[in-house]
Amino acid sequence: MAIITDPLFYLVAIPALIALGLSKGGFAGIGVIATPLTALYLPPLEAAALILPVLIVQDVISLWWYRRDFDPWNLKVMLPGAIVGMALGWGFAAYVNDDVLRVSIGVIGICFVIYSVLTPIPAEGRRKTALSGLFWGSVSGFTSFLSQAGGPPYQVHVLPQRLPKMTLVGTTVIFFAIVNALKIGPYFALGQFSTVNFATSMVLLPIAVASNALGIWLVRITPVELFYRIAYSIVFCVSVMLLWQGVTGLLRG
Repeated sequence: MAIITDPLFYLVAIPALIALGLSKGGFAGIGVIATPLTALYLPPLEAAALILPVLIVQDVISLWWYRRDFDPWNLKVMLPGAIVGMALGWGFAAYVNDDVLRVSIGVIGICFVIYSVLTPIPAEGRRKTALSGLFWGSVSGFTSFLSQAGGPPYQVHVLPQRLPKMTLVGTTVIFFAIVNALKIGPYFALGQFSTVNFATSMVLLPIAVASNALGIWLVRITPVELFYRIAYSIVFCVSVMLLWQGVTGLLRG
């Protein structure tokens, strides 16, 4: 079975897969750079489809590891919204400008972090409303479907709650595992899978699994306060990167 052999592809794909592994291991958000990096070589939606099989394998590993650590309420309010968001993403896949999407996600993430810094969250956190979960779940589903960038909108709803570290990670793992599984049918319908891309995904899989294990280990040894500071920092850095990519793309267009 043929695979992509261009060294330039692997120059962007390997860092992307390492970021994905760390993200699936528990440092949610950093994996959002995977599709933009791969999209330097492939069209964005095709890049997302190439990454999807690897994501699903990583999800299975992380689901087993965090199977006892999750918050049922957040999943109950966010997943219905995510399904609606993915349905909208499927319907608008041919019409949505990728750069406008990146700018929008970047602005949302940056504003969220700035707001969080200016209004410190109490140590015990604060519970969000079901409407917040539905809304941000739908935004996360939409952006995840189109560019695997569902992390920042998801974190807007979840991070301020200050869930226990392992509960936060487990909830995130389950949410995105379900979202990723639901993408398979639409991606097939949009004709984004190919034998070459699938074979290439399998070649990259060992790197992804190893980085996934590294992410799980790092989460377990990271103190809670440091973990949350890292989480907010990741959201901010990724949002700045997406904003920069979107703006430069629009200026080139």
